[in-house]
Amino acid sequence: MESFRSLTVTQRDQILVEQQVFDIFKTFYNLPRSSQSFMLELQREKHVEYLTKGLTGLGPSFCVLDANRPWICYWILHSIALLDEFVDPELEDNTIDFLSRCQLSMSVVGNLLIVIASHKLIRSFLGSWLHINLVLPVGADGAQAHCALANYGPNGGYAGGPGQASKILDMIIVKLLPTIFCMLTMPHLATTYAAVNSLVTLGGDKALSSINRWSGYAIIEFEVFIGSYLTEVCNFLQRKTIHVFAANERCQWGIQVASLLNILDDELVQNVGNYILGSSSLSVVSNCGKLECFSGLSDALCCQTYEGGISGEPGSEAHGGYTFCGLATMILINEVDRLDLSSLTDWVVFRQGVEGGFQGRTNKLVDGCYSFWQGGIFALLKRLNSTKGVKPIPLGDGEGEESPQTTASSDAAGEEGLNEDLSLGGSHSEIGDQHHTSSQVNVIDIDHNHSKGHANVEPLFNSLALQQYILLCSQELNGGLRDKPGKSRDHYHTCYCLSGLSVCQRSWLEDEDSPPLPRAVLGPYSNLLEPIHPLYNVVLDRYQEAHEFFTKS
Repeated sequence: MESFRSLTVTQRDQILVEQQVFDIFKTFYNLPRSSQSFMLELQREKHVEYLTKGLTGLGPSFCVLDANRPWICYWILHSIALLDEFVDPELEDNTIDFLSRCQLSMSVVGNLLIVIASHKLIRSFLGSWLHINLVLPVGADGAQAHCALANYGPNGGYAGGPGQASKILDMIIVKLLPTIFCMLTMPHLATTYAAVNSLVTLGGDKALSSINRWSGYAIIEFEVFIGSYLTEVCNFLQRKTIHVFAANERCQWGIQVASLLNILDDELVQNVGNYILGSSSLSVVSNCGKLECFSGLSDALCCQTYEGGISGEPGSEAHGGYTFCGLATMILINEVDRLDLSSLTDWVVFRQGVEGGFQGRTNKLVDGCYSFWQGGIFALLKRLNSTKGVKPIPLGDGEGEESPQTTASSDAAGEEGLNEDLSLGGSHSEIGDQHHTSSQVNVIDIDHNHSKGHANVEPLFNSLALQQYILLCSQELNGGLRDKPGKSRDHYHTCYCLSGLSVCQRSWLEDEDSPPLPRAVLGPYSNLLEPIHPLYNVVLDRYQEAHEFFTKS
């Protein structure tokens, strides 16, 4: 006991979690086989019941998530889709109506920006102190503050709930400058990302056509700028006056939404890669309208850390969620080769602990949600290797197809469309002059149609151990999934535990068109979930429907 007290808090917490997990494993292995089968079974009906109930109404304790209501929709709808279930038509219509009411009036956003740009103190602060003008060419009287954002249509982005954005202008009047930048997150990319993914998951013309793509472009453009420029300058100057965003994640939200809606263009991706990687100089727009550079910021501003993972902002610690977001962003903007993928791989491999699950950061506790945030990184890395023609290493000794360690075919036949560009942007002169761009943005087609053959290849993590952690330690038998033993179930962890389970069930396959072999799926084969698109974390067939819809429209 004395030796336990001498340990650090981190060490004590780790030991306690390990004891809880190993007690569960010990109990499991001492059970008769029939009871083991039950414990390893994914409780589909209970999960659907828990999720559907959450979509129809939540208790008062959820008031803290009032500004994140589209996220709750996404967590629940995506989880239901992974379980190959659907919400009833009335509930679907109500969800579409609710999310439509979260889509904001562009007049509110435009008026907000005009107030910011025309306020003398704010203009002086932004122009002189930061040498930046928020992309708004503001004159002395603020007359030029009607930036391009005001021309993108009647709606712009999604807020955390209906009517929430109307409070922004009131807050500007009564709060100090720092609050302005905090309040700019309503509407913001987090809830826009969640709302778009929710509607894509629902699928169908009604849900997809409710998304005003080009007006959404405005808030994406504005916030990606805020994320990739303002945070850098604030960090460089080491000021505390302005709220520092986790800009890496913000960039990923914006780039993913733009890619999914087929509005990604050169203007949106400009400098995003430089921010994630760091650059030899940071160019910002001065209040005189010309570019100025801060030199020698590469080390301080690089989000990929010495560990190999990626942080949410320069100078911070590598983190599983931000590493996924950073990698996905670099893939979507076709700059993934600028990352040090070798050190990134080393970092993420060592995030899987003795419990079988993943931790988010070095020396942190296991958490079920990282089943996707870390597990999804492996899915992206595997497909990157396939698109580059890196031949995977087959496993097994040819004794049959029942084991996930068996190679069913050693001569995988070539790669189909490995470097096939998926054009998600391009010249928008057909839509309007304000969106004109000179060239297309092509992204790597990382979907499930990237190779032929049925070879099973060894993943870089222990897939079966992760499935065991999810099913035995994260799953609650009465529905829902959780962070770890001792924690309560919630919709967030249900979403990302199931997403991670889907990823690792298919981690053995080279050919994603083929179903996993039975022994690659821990527990009964009925545990098999729907496949996801690893870049977007939406069910694959819903992504394909949305991609076709927005390519034609």
